[in-house]
Amino acid sequence: MTSSRSAVAAAWARDAAAQAVSWLIPVDCAGCGRADISLCEECELALRRSAVRHRMVGELDVFSALDYAGPVVGVMRSLKSDGRTGLARPLGAALRATLERAEVLPGGMWTGGATLSLVPVAIPSSPAAFARRGYRVVELIARRAGLRCLPVLRSVGAAIDQRALGRAARERNTEGMFAVLSVPRQPVVLIDDVITTGATLRAAADALRAEGATVLGAVTVASTPLRWTPNPR
Repeated sequence: MTSSRSAVAAAWARDAAAQAVSWLIPVDCAGCGRADISLCEECELALRRSAVRHRMVGELDVFSALDYAGPVVGVMRSLKSDGRTGLARPLGAALRATLERAEVLPGGMWTGGATLSLVPVAIPSSPAAFARRGYRVVELIARRAGLRCLPVLRSVGAAIDQRALGRAARERNTEGMFAVLSVPRQPVVLIDDVITTGATLRAAADALRAEGATVLGAVTVASTPLRWTPNPR
């Protein structure tokens, strides 16, 4: 078995183990806190109400499925901080729906463009985050969306936690954040969990473009409600 296949098998094993534990331990709804249910019907319905939200990050088109508000915040935090990997499934479904609506599925079309073969590239977790969780959040969500992301980027880490920073500070903090491991021949679509200012996506796109890759845009599960416009489709 090649090293890449071994890594994929190990990732699937970790996912399965984490989900098995989550079934055994009583939990509250990740979205609203209702007792004895992992995700209640109302919160699950909120995740299904995905739509194509569009915003520009410099010259990068970014499409998002959900507003980062309400139950989405709790679900994402539970996935990231509490090891509740089963929550990646409804988040992946929301991501998949937006990929389809925005026509950015690999092998499909980018909105308004010609037919292209697109390569999905997940924004990688930092080494510290992976060591803490044992899984990579964006890659897990992408797999639940039916995507096989190429391991094109490696995170070399931000100086400090992005959540404490404003727009300008985030831009400075993400400079040199990613190393490019390989350059895809086909155009790339970046995949991430949440977009706030877009500094991380911009840093990833800049790193890839500096090595000659074509980055057509990005798709995220959620977007902080700063500004977005409904997709005209």
